[in-house]
Amino acid sequence: MHDDAPPPRPPREELCGTLPDLRVLRDDSHMAALLGRIAPGAVPPLMTALTGLLVVGTLLVAGRGQLSGITLFAPVAALLLSGLASGHPHDGPYDWLVPPVLRVTEYAYLAVLGSASGVPGPVVFVLLVAVVCHHRDDVSRSAVGVTRPSWVRAAALGWDGRMLVIAIGGASHALAIGYGVLAAYLWVLLVREAVRTWSATEVTDVRTSATTVPSGGAADQGDPRITPHGDGGRPAAGTNGEA
Repeated sequence: MHDDAPPPRPPREELCGTLPDLRVLRDDSHMAALLGRIAPGAVPPLMTALTGLLVVGTLLVAGRGQLSGITLFAPVAALLLSGLASGHPHDGPYDWLVPPVLRVTEYAYLAVLGSASGVPGPVVFVLLVAVVCHHRDDVSRSAVGVTRPSWVRAAALGWDGRMLVIAIGGASHALAIGYGVLAAYLWVLLVREAVRTWSATEVTDVRTSATTVPSGGAADQGDPRITPHGDGGRPAAGTNGEA
């Protein structure tokens, strides 16, 4: 009698993720960090972030995206209220919503203001992609328990610093130039950091991994394209592997 029962499955591997620090994901500048030292832990972070989003959204809708003069700085001033909560430990049950709220506020400000004020669409798009890549880098590194150097994070200006740069450009009647300069600056910073990270990453030799034999004695058959020859995967001699 043959036993047709399938072989028992190996135990499922338990993956333990790394909980990111929400204060890092906020992407605050030095200005917001200094404000957070005034009353650390006293200001609820989610409430201030939602207040900033409400103010920015109201101003953009009321002005149909075309802000001018002091109104350019009003969203920045409203968002600086969220800087007072930067020193909070963000340990509340819903504080994980703070980074997404700040992201939506910044993206809406840059996209709506640029589009409604006549900034060329490609310039607005390039700036938004640079900011998104910057935030994606923060999330990816935090997920594995590492962060970028502090000077790199400071050089990215933070969400409040970037909005302040755009506000200054609009007040100086050079909004398109402000968008272009900020986009170029962020992309240079991103490319430089990517090259630095790649250069500092250790790379395993493919020939060494191909000749590695597991403790069980069987060669690794994970990739059929790699032939475990002694000389690093190349045929011994001749053509087509003939001796």
